[in-house]
Amino acid sequence: MVAQYGSRLKAVADIAVDGMIIIDEHGKVLMFNPSCERMFGYTADEVIGKNINLVMPPPYREEHDGYLVNYRRTGQRKIIGIGREVSGRRKDGTTFPLELSVGETKERGKPIFVGILRDITERKITEERLVQAQKMDALGQLSGGMAHDFNNLLTVILGSTEMLIAQLSDRPKLLTVAETARVAAERGASLVKRLLAFSRRQPLEPRIVDINKLLSGMDMLLHRTLGEATDIEIVRAGGLWKALIDPVQLESAILNLCLNARDAMPDGGHLTIETSNAFLDSDYASHHQEVNPGQYVAIAITDTGKGMTSEVLERAFDPFFTTKDVGKGSGLGLSMIYGFTKQSGGHVKLYSEAGHGTTVRCYLPRAIGEEDAKSISEGKNAHQTAGERILLVEDDDLVRSYVENKLTDMGYIVIAVRNGREAVEMLRTRSDFDLLFTDVVMPGGMSGMDLADEAQRLYPELPILFTSGFTENAAIHSRRIVPGTLILNKPYTGEELAAKIRGAIDRT
Repeated sequence: MVAQYGSRLKAVADIAVDGMIIIDEHGKVLMFNPSCERMFGYTADEVIGKNINLVMPPPYREEHDGYLVNYRRTGQRKIIGIGREVSGRRKDGTTFPLELSVGETKERGKPIFVGILRDITERKITEERLVQAQKMDALGQLSGGMAHDFNNLLTVILGSTEMLIAQLSDRPKLLTVAETARVAAERGASLVKRLLAFSRRQPLEPRIVDINKLLSGMDMLLHRTLGEATDIEIVRAGGLWKALIDPVQLESAILNLCLNARDAMPDGGHLTIETSNAFLDSDYASHHQEVNPGQYVAIAITDTGKGMTSEVLERAFDPFFTTKDVGKGSGLGLSMIYGFTKQSGGHVKLYSEAGHGTTVRCYLPRAIGEEDAKSISEGKNAHQTAGERILLVEDDDLVRSYVENKLTDMGYIVIAVRNGREAVEMLRTRSDFDLLFTDVVMPGGMSGMDLADEAQRLYPELPILFTSGFTENAAIHSRRIVPGTLILNKPYTGEELAAKIRGAIDRT
């Protein structure tokens, strides 16, 4: 039916970057261009002649025919002639944000409607991250201003209490009061330091630091501070680069993270501290505000505690936000670490699942010195694909959309689902997958390992690649995966994703 609109229109539609759909006055699809095929996962033959609500999620699906009936009866326009944000529904059932503009014309005396669609998933992700970055920056400016004023007040208070203490040696009761005031003022000064760290205004003294040696020096302190109920494992990477960082502030940050981990494991648990070399490429930086592409030294601290809900995770770095009881936490621990890492030119990433523990990964800038190794260049993706089909299982909507788009750009055919049960249904209906790429921890009662067991039962030769925000050693210790399992740690760069995917497929 496309032919009736002429070869010129078809030529334009075939090369258009945006999706183009034409429907008649009853909602029947007359044209579905190649961009729409890529966007929705349907072929044109599967859609043409069907109602356009096939690619709409609820409630649009149920309401659309009513809009058309109302328009034919009254001429009232809802979206014709203007653009708006809507949601689309892919063939696999997943939804994604769209920008839609609709125009109207007539064909043989009857109205037809032309829709121009643009997938704005990446834009929405960027907007959300920009809003988060702006919020953190605004909080930092507010906190910095407060800290400056408090410092002035505390200077007076501390000075005055010291003078009182010197004059009250022969009056013990008043001396006790003055000393109590001094202790309270010193605690206030400590809080101000954390506020300055969050607002990135504390004075730093960066040096070239061997992180592995620094952790060795902290070993006894950590065991003594955390107690016997916390089992501590330190995994030091061989050939670790030096970091350019303030060692005193870094020790304080590591200790704070370990204390947070201990508090999340009131009945005891396992704490894993790992070091590694890391390269954050331009693709990763484009999705994370304030990240500069380059070489970093990473420290990952993972606990087996109660984890965080998505609501808590969203606010974890906000100053004064805490889930602890009143009087048991200032809410400045994570915000201080966030500010210190950012001020140092690094990056911090938090990963947590309710009931499954937490990983905090700090990326510290690599020290560039005489012992420099050869620089690592990003290069082009040299991992050749042959259109292999990948079943992607990821419960986070933004991560799933990003990875799906990235793998599709690499040349893979991707079917993306939200959880293990949807993946099992997909595996039972088709047997042409070349790889199962799944998150380890997922909602719905089926973990990544449970899904892998079912996939291996159905297809013993199917390669499986896991991904998790928890580090490999931590995931093995908590028995979320078994030793020898292929795993890609979050967050990962596009190059790391390409290499792991290719390696997992070629392994067989």
